[in-house]
Amino acid sequence: VQLQASGGGLVQTGGSLRLSCKASVFRLAFFAVGWFRQAPGKEREGISCISASIIGNSTDYSEAVEGRFTLSRDDAKNTVYLQMNSLKLEDTGVYYCAAADSTRCAEITGYNIWGQGTLVTVSS
Repeated sequence: VQLQASGGGLVQTGGSLRLSCKASVFRLAFFAVGWFRQAPGKEREGISCISASIIGNSTDYSEAVEGRFTLSRDDAKNTVYLQMNSLKLEDTGVYYCAAADSTRCAEITGYNIWGQGTLVTVSS
């Protein structure tokens, strides 16, 4: 497995989770990393992205998660983190991380290495 997402679980509304995306056979610092989620019955959507460390780790968030989710990297651990706060029922879904084939954030078709997904369930 080249990219592994973890950290999902069951949490109440208003709670927090931190997802991890760890690469095993390549240096994640050289590539943009995106997080996507897929809610039951819906299409996969992009929610956040962090550019490669070598160009400054700029971040971008969808309107749905702006202000609540935060991306960060630990290059020594070859890992990208997604801190999710103030979780809402509509945040429920399977969360995927993916590495782009470039240093900059891209559209979903620009991501060529995908993790296996981790389930986040937010309950009331």
